[in-house]
Amino acid sequence: MFQNKNVEILVGIFIAAGLGALFVLAMKVSNLSEFGEEGGYPLIARFDNIGGLKERSPVTMAGVRIGRVEQIGFDEQTFEAVVTLKIREQYDQLPEDTSASIFTSGLLGEQYVALEAGGSMDNMQPNDEFKITQSALVLEELIGQFLFKAAGGGGSE
Repeated sequence: MFQNKNVEILVGIFIAAGLGALFVLAMKVSNLSEFGEEGGYPLIARFDNIGGLKERSPVTMAGVRIGRVEQIGFDEQTFEAVVTLKIREQYDQLPEDTSASIFTSGLLGEQYVALEAGGSMDNMQPNDEFKITQSALVLEELIGQFLFKAAGGGGSE
């Protein structure tokens, strides 16, 4: 009887630890661990195609996370996606001619915004817009172009 109670307690502890690990994993995968992140300043980027970019996706520079995607909208005048990036306050020295690109990372294909510094002596200010952006590469479009060229529809050769 005493041994059965010890086994039940150990099984309960093991199950609780497993559920806790699953919860932590879910928070990491969904980027909700940074949900309460305060501070920072907004910058605006316009893209022709954002692919699968989502709010709370990382914003990186030289591989270091310096912010997150705060909001995604659509400009009905220019027919572009308008992405608001929230950059951490300590990274307030971004050159004015910094470029923004959308890349895909890892096997799961999480998309993120990567910034590349320019050479300007002036820095970006809150609510400034990136002058140089590169949209996401959409795998389906690349495959379609390859198949079109392979089928002989590539035009002059």
